[in-house]
Amino acid sequence: MKYFFLFLSAFVFGQQTKSVDFKTANSDITINPVNKSISGNVTYTFEVLRPIDTIKIDAQNMTFKGLELNKKEINFIATNKELLLIHPFQKGKYSIQFSYQATPKQTMYFVGSEATDNLQIWTQGQGKYTSHWFPSFDDVNEKVIFDMNVTFDSKYQVVSNGVLKGKEKIKNKTLWSYQMKKPMSSYLLMLAIGEFESDTRKSKSGIPMEMFINPKDISKKEPTYRYSKEIFDFLEKEIGVKYPWKIYRQVPVSEFLYAGMENTSSTIFATRYVVDSIGFEDRNYTNVNAHELAHQWFGDLVTAQSGKDHWLQEGFATYYALLAERAIYGEDYFYSKLYESSMQIKQASKTDTIPVLNAKASSLSFYQKGAWALHVLHEGIGDKAFKKAVKSYLQKYSYQNVTTQDFFDEIKKVSNYDLENFSKVWLETPGFNTDIANELLSKNDAMKIQLEVAKLRSKPLLEKRDFFEKTLQSNVYSSVKASIVGQVFRDKFEDKKGLLHLALQTQNLQVRQAVASTLQKIPEDFRTEYETLLDDKSYQTQEFALYNLWNNFPSKRTDYLEKSKKWIGFNDYNLRILWLSLAVSTPEYISDKDACLQELIGYSSGKYEAITRQNALEYLLGFKIINETVLRNLVNATTHHMWQFSKFGRDNIRILIKDPAIRTIFETILPTLNEKEQFQLERLLKE
Repeated sequence: MKYFFLFLSAFVFGQQTKSVDFKTANSDITINPVNKSISGNVTYTFEVLRPIDTIKIDAQNMTFKGLELNKKEINFIATNKELLLIHPFQKGKYSIQFSYQATPKQTMYFVGSEATDNLQIWTQGQGKYTSHWFPSFDDVNEKVIFDMNVTFDSKYQVVSNGVLKGKEKIKNKTLWSYQMKKPMSSYLLMLAIGEFESDTRKSKSGIPMEMFINPKDISKKEPTYRYSKEIFDFLEKEIGVKYPWKIYRQVPVSEFLYAGMENTSSTIFATRYVVDSIGFEDRNYTNVNAHELAHQWFGDLVTAQSGKDHWLQEGFATYYALLAERAIYGEDYFYSKLYESSMQIKQASKTDTIPVLNAKASSLSFYQKGAWALHVLHEGIGDKAFKKAVKSYLQKYSYQNVTTQDFFDEIKKVSNYDLENFSKVWLETPGFNTDIANELLSKNDAMKIQLEVAKLRSKPLLEKRDFFEKTLQSNVYSSVKASIVGQVFRDKFEDKKGLLHLALQTQNLQVRQAVASTLQKIPEDFRTEYETLLDDKSYQTQEFALYNLWNNFPSKRTDYLEKSKKWIGFNDYNLRILWLSLAVSTPEYISDKDACLQELIGYSSGKYEAITRQNALEYLLGFKIINETVLRNLVNATTHHMWQFSKFGRDNIRILIKDPAIRTIFETILPTLNEKEQFQLERLLKE
């Protein structure tokens, strides 16, 4: 029977794309955070364009009841992947309504709990399929106008797509009613639920910009959302097409899978970008902010027909984010980022043989090489023609799906630029055209010097020291100076001492951080100067400097620990975790070692986000602070929804079980673990 369903599904899909057009979806849903389930009532309206006897709605592991077509019962089949409506459909308009229930295995994530007062629920549709939590369409070419009504505990805020039409209190719960006016692909449907505070600013064009924050992070709101209005106003003007939705929201959530996600009208982003003013220097939201906002046009307003044209979303969003940052940080910054990405692409192209116009292309190709392609095109046809073509492209294909050829057709209307050669070089061929890239980079004076520095990479330091000294003493952009520090990484200290001294004298955080991160063996006669890095307003620099100084000068460890004992760092506690690791490894410093040890191990537990837990586990394992609790926390990591963290857990367990004593501990705790943890650990023990 299974094979029949597979055949029927493929047949239905091929027929449906030409025969049925879904128009609207109206839903009333309820989420149960205890058993991590969702249930609801859904009504779809659609038009049948030509007769068809089966219509498909994607629905992963869902149960259904009460199906009615135009208020009459209808036959249906619910597989583990879809809902099949069986009926002799004729041309005309229809509505289908039903109730459903699901316990999503992915796409809807439950983080924290009500018991620990840190519950958040959020969704991630792109790459994961919204059909795991809402009966919808995995095909991006099916665009629908979604209205979402969500009932949840009144203690929490509920965010979805579109305009909030109303909130109705029902006992201790609230019904939130969100409404869209224009169609969108299902992967852009979203929910974010948690305890948030928000305020609203208006763009120059009058669009409400609602910015959310967890109450505990309220002091970080300004640096987190810094430049948000400037970015919005810039992109509207630069793109030349009014922001396509009625409102724009941004919500930071715990344990998010990616940096951010451009759901229609409502971006979700990772809490690692919730920063104070010091954290802003190392890890700010500006680029992600601009990238996800640019997607509201490139991806949400116009959506690539298939993975082959994915660069039309990611390349455009990456490029327009850079343009927005240029308006904020200047030309040198803009060109330094282009140079940085050119180096990444060039290095990756040694092994990456898949071109941009391929559904299997790497993220680096879709994002960075796609952005470079647009920069080449922009420079090639001129600013006026480029803007005109982009505006026409967006207006012509608004709320539709597009191909690369659709974009090229608009370019042809404003320029006779050789698109065939352009496509072959930048989109259809792997590798990176360094000559063209360097020619464009050389339009910027700082990058001319950067390219000169790069050419000297294989030269002995004696031949380039004078040039490096002059460059470090000049007013050239900081990234050029930082690259000099990086280039002399392997040279003998005595040979490069003068250059490092000049680098520290720049008082530039980026250049000084380059010294902090590259100089791991610190001579005594450079100690005092290196110690000044501990006072830099950069949590990343302080982490490098504290660890390297502690490691190099055992007699000074107590002084360093005393100076840094109140440091916390980013919201992942990077400095506090480092301090605890060093403190428990410095017997002469602390009397209450157990308290510090318990605090450090606590950061590796499920009470904290994956980035914090991994940071703590890395230090615990690195300093060989291993006990049963640490090993339990490591096993728990293997069950996490973030693949990077779960892989970290598995990789380290594989290493640890080679030690017979540690393997015995794992075997001892195995029966006491939960089902998911047992499955992962048993598998690893059997390898």
